Amino acid sequence: MRWAGIPQNLALRYNQGMDTKSTRVAEEVVSRLMQVLLVDHDGVNRYTVSKSLQRVGYIIVEASFADEALDLFNRQHFDLVLSEIDLPGIDGIELLQRIKSQSPDAMVVLMTENASVESAVQALRSGAHDYLIKPSSSQEIRASVDRGIERARNLMRRRRMLDAIERNVEELVREEALVTVSSDDASLEPLAPATRDRAAPSDSMLALAGLSVAPGRYQIGIGDQSISLTPTEFDLLLYLAAHRSRVVPCQELVREVRGYTTDETEAREVIRPHVSNLRRKLKTLGDYGKLVVNVRGIGYRLGDLSNPE
Repeated sequence: MRWAGIPQNLALRYNQGMDTKSTRVAEEVVSRLMQVLLVDHDGVNRYTVSKSLQRVGYIIVEASFADEALDLFNRQHFDLVLSEIDLPGIDGIELLQRIKSQSPDAMVVLMTENASVESAVQALRSGAHDYLIKPSSSQEIRASVDRGIERARNLMRRRRMLDAIERNVEELVREEALVTVSSDDASLEPLAPATRDRAAPSDSMLALAGLSVAPGRYQIGIGDQSISLTPTEFDLLLYLAAHRSRVVPCQELVREVRGYTTDETEAREVIRPHVSNLRRKLKTLGDYGKLVVNVRGIGYRLGDLSNPE
């Protein structure tokens, strides 16, 4: 196996303080750092294909045999696999089938010098993204890899959005269940000092704009009133409190609160229902319904902690 790619300090530079324009440029660069697993028993072919893909920004990990490639594929993420069919031992078709059995969405491009209709049909039926006949030009290989990477990105975006919708629906269902249970109770249990004494260390009480906050139970309250939040609502409120000096973009909130990355347009759709539910709950505590402030076109911030807007 041989690594080839970019300087290792890029991520460090990206995380350090940079102006907005530099940050956007860094994000675009990082988004292009796609990892390709190149599998070819011929060292000369591996070298030339690897260099060609490195020139346009791909990170290449090389393997000479299919079993070596499978071991690498099982241990780390690759955005695309580019493999010779005519490998000793396990050939490229079987490698493709094994990869697809483990990861159906994996992008695999196969190359061969001994092209036939049968091998092409078998490769495509087994789920290959593309089938190249050697010798292929560097432009042809790069174009095939580019198309595969773009398809992989589109699949990832669709799955991420579907997952976000599914999680939002689940949280809204749980929210409705909490509302039903709460309406059956005479009142919600107050955050009693005796309860706090028995709580685990993670339940240590926090103070936020005059509110008592119980992290372990996802509850906030004032006086003898308390409300329960979903984990997302709770983390959203505390993240805004921790960054109260600025407006937090929706994309950042999704990344830090929900745990995945998306573009700003999708992020707004993901965050909006959580903010709406959070505001509705805070409203039951008085003016705190105005604590989370929307800054149109940018994101959200926390209002004046001493006097919610």
